Amino acid sequence: MHGLAITPLTQCTHYHSALDIIAIKHFCSGMFYACIRCHDELEAHAPGVWPRDRRDERAVLCGGCQHVLGIGEYMACGGACTRCGRGFNPGCKRHWDMYFEGVEEGEEGRNSSSENPV
Repeated sequence: MHGLAITPLTQCTHYHSALDIIAIKHFCSGMFYACIRCHDELEAHAPGVWPRDRRDERAVLCGGCQHVLGIGEYMACGGACTRCGRGFNPGCKRHWDMYFEGVEEGEEGRNSSSENPV
């Protein structure tokens, strides 16, 4: 697990509410980061985006129970871990396209909302 000031629940210096409990394995390095800002501050390369045809890749870690969800599983989970039921920050959906290729209508990404990402 990589990031800045990480808690046991995967919260970091940038995102640390009770719902900020996921870490995403980055396509570019295969390493889990608490958030994209942590990645950008700690790495010298641009983040990679998971290809749409890799939605079965287990790449989203629940900080509540350490279960690693598949990307498609995470995107369809309704905002809660499929193992422990802990809620995830719903605002993360607004920037899925920073991590996952092919975010389409009905899914959310940074370009589908005028609100700022959480």
